[in-house]
Amino acid sequence: MALLTSLHEPALKLAPYKSLDNATLHARIEAVREALGPRLLVLGHHYQQDEVIALADLRGDSYQLSRMAADSTDCRAIAFCGVHFMAETADMLVNRPERLAERGGERVTVVLPDLAAGCSMADMAMIEQVEACWDELGEVLDTEDITPVTYINSAASLKAFCGRHGGIVCTSSNAAAVLEWALRRTSRVLFFPDQHLGRNTAFAMGVPLDQMPVWNPHADELGGTTAAALQASKILLWQGHCSVHAMFRPEHVDQLRAKYPGIRVLVHPECSREVVAKADVYGSTGKIIREVEAAPAGAKWAIGTELHLVQRLKQEHPEQEIHFLSPIVCMCATMYRIDLAHLCWSLENLAAGTPVNVIRVDDETARWSLVALERMLQVK
Repeated sequence: MALLTSLHEPALKLAPYKSLDNATLHARIEAVREALGPRLLVLGHHYQQDEVIALADLRGDSYQLSRMAADSTDCRAIAFCGVHFMAETADMLVNRPERLAERGGERVTVVLPDLAAGCSMADMAMIEQVEACWDELGEVLDTEDITPVTYINSAASLKAFCGRHGGIVCTSSNAAAVLEWALRRTSRVLFFPDQHLGRNTAFAMGVPLDQMPVWNPHADELGGTTAAALQASKILLWQGHCSVHAMFRPEHVDQLRAKYPGIRVLVHPECSREVVAKADVYGSTGKIIREVEAAPAGAKWAIGTELHLVQRLKQEHPEQEIHFLSPIVCMCATMYRIDLAHLCWSLENLAAGTPVNVIRVDDETARWSLVALERMLQVK
């Protein structure tokens, strides 16, 4: 099989793959992986289905996967089993100028097996809305004294906005360090798109809730808040959230504690302030995994994060008692769109030299996004 040798042949169509059973798809995916060897990396986000994770070369959270892929000297193609913004980040990191120079200008092709795999949170902050917000803030505040901070779970255009305006990117694991960096530079932070990560992180740093007004991008004026609230603010929170983590409620914590005495509650900081306040431990996906891995046999957990990850932790740690925090199924529906049929279709097209669903960030957006990402890497 040749990798990206020709774009003249028509791409293989998706429809026939939908009729294949998982065993056949698995075997065909393995055949492509074996044929392309280290030139291909299949990246699997923690929230993916088990059958997809089983075929991933690397497994992790979004930024970790992109960084690991960028460190590979052999990789020439990536199939990112995640969502759109993750594939954008991978494209920018693996094809940043110094990596391109090392490969003699050869780009790594990044594909997203299903282009419909987006992120509802990322979609809650569009670049036009953020730019309009920035202009409105300028009528009340000195925007030179505001640092924009975007969560890694955002479009490349928002990362570029932060790069251009002296801002920075954060992950759920380094959000506190990033906010500390930002507040050493300016009096205020504009944090988007997830209000809960911003609120939980800043509150743990000692910022009062009344200094964290929420900006509603759909409001007619000043984000639905007031000039006085903005002037008294320290962290301006964007009205966005993760649809999965928003499903967890404080009463779910109470119910699990009543049903399983001694259970410990472990949640993601994308959960609401009320849920995080009731939890024993909260932290990034990586921290959740590490807490379970380090726990002794017999430990009892109620975990508030995406269902596939919780179920996988339960399977991998039968010596512990692990429960899903919500009585309602909470899975990332857009992540779930990546299935074996889409993965096989995209990989066989890569091998045939007819790549489909290629994700490429334009050079100007990538340049400014990398500025914001590099600032994050310098934060300790």
